[in-house]
Amino acid sequence: MLVSKRKRYLSGSDWVINTLDRMMKSATCVGNISQIVLQLDSTLQQNEVRNALNRFVKKFPVISGRGARDIRLAPYWKIPRKNDGEISFHTAAPDNNTSPDGNFTFLEKSANAPFRDKRDYLSFQFLPNGGRNVIAMTFDHRLFDARGAEAFLSLFQQDIMDGSVDGDITFVSSAALTQWSRKFRAGQNVNRRIIALSKSTPEQLPIHREGSGAYRYRLISFTPGETEDVYKRAYHEAGYLMESTFFLAVIIQAMHDLFIRRYRTRSSYLIPVTVDLRPNADALQEIFFNYVSYFFYQIPVQEAGDQPKIIASLKQQMYDQVKAGFPKDLAEASQLTRIAPPSILGRLLHLPLEGKMATFAFSHLGKSSYHHGDFMGAKIENLFHMPRVPVPPGLGFFTNYFNGRLNIVLSHLDGLLKDEEVQMLEDGIRARCGVPKT
Repeated sequence: MLVSKRKRYLSGSDWVINTLDRMMKSATCVGNISQIVLQLDSTLQQNEVRNALNRFVKKFPVISGRGARDIRLAPYWKIPRKNDGEISFHTAAPDNNTSPDGNFTFLEKSANAPFRDKRDYLSFQFLPNGGRNVIAMTFDHRLFDARGAEAFLSLFQQDIMDGSVDGDITFVSSAALTQWSRKFRAGQNVNRRIIALSKSTPEQLPIHREGSGAYRYRLISFTPGETEDVYKRAYHEAGYLMESTFFLAVIIQAMHDLFIRRYRTRSSYLIPVTVDLRPNADALQEIFFNYVSYFFYQIPVQEAGDQPKIIASLKQQMYDQVKAGFPKDLAEASQLTRIAPPSILGRLLHLPLEGKMATFAFSHLGKSSYHHGDFMGAKIENLFHMPRVPVPPGLGFFTNYFNGRLNIVLSHLDGLLKDEEVQMLEDGIRARCGVPKT
């Protein structure tokens, strides 16, 4: 193990994320980035927010690092001694903040904007919006996963409150270019699972390469009362702590309606679902980089209209993959990929399913890692995510729970869905959650 303030070896998950970033830049001109949005109930002073964020970010040299390889070919994050750069901070123009639609137009634009240079991994957006401000943090997934980004913002609020945060982190990491036989055995288990998935060709919406490369978003937000009703329904239909299974079943049915409308003819739906593998060793160290692996769920088309059957199948597949140790094997086997440059690894990722990586992606963050009810003294009314989804599939659903509210965000590559199809998906999701839009 390496203990260092200047170097942090990348995990297999980190290297896959680096590869997806390269693939997305090739397909859409913008990398694998995401955005957290905080809707506030009152106003903040723009300069105070910018200065506070600048002071905080400068505490973390890791934020201005870059990727490199050592003599053994192990990739690592090279960390400078200090972070002297100014953060990117953008303010909405006056004509963009007069309505909720104007707010979302600005947020979509910022979620699709490339960073100013190759050493930039964060940018912040500020929407004055009359008496209710909106703050957004756009982040590079090479530096944070979604839960880590939430925790970073939570750490900022803690520092505002007591000034106690020290960003001079000593990272503990491993090159892990050892124990090859164990990694190959894990790879064999993963390969068997991938072969089983590839026996059924998954549905996938066609990617239109002539599109803009931008992503469109739809926020489906539930009130606290509606959220309580949805969770009761999830408990009744899927069981205790199985709300993510319920949400995924609901989304599969809504997508099934869309594919019926499009007269698609494949045999199954294939969905990768992220799972957090944080070791819970050091909360500050675990904020940075990636700690995710995946479950893969496959639902036959002929079963996709039957909610109880979908839920039962998802639960069984989850139990089977946990019992077989698939997520951990996938994380272990991915260590082998770090020898391959991202350009080669990107091509290898397409081989098992001939480029049909998924029908759509799904992630449920659950209870937020942002542990405060306010941001610099302004109460947070809602917090949600706006991620760009790797291409393929260029389509994903992301759920989170914050302060008693459930949010479901649909993210899709521009041109993949029509406006009426997006509305159909929202209507179908709301209806199956038991709280149709009035």
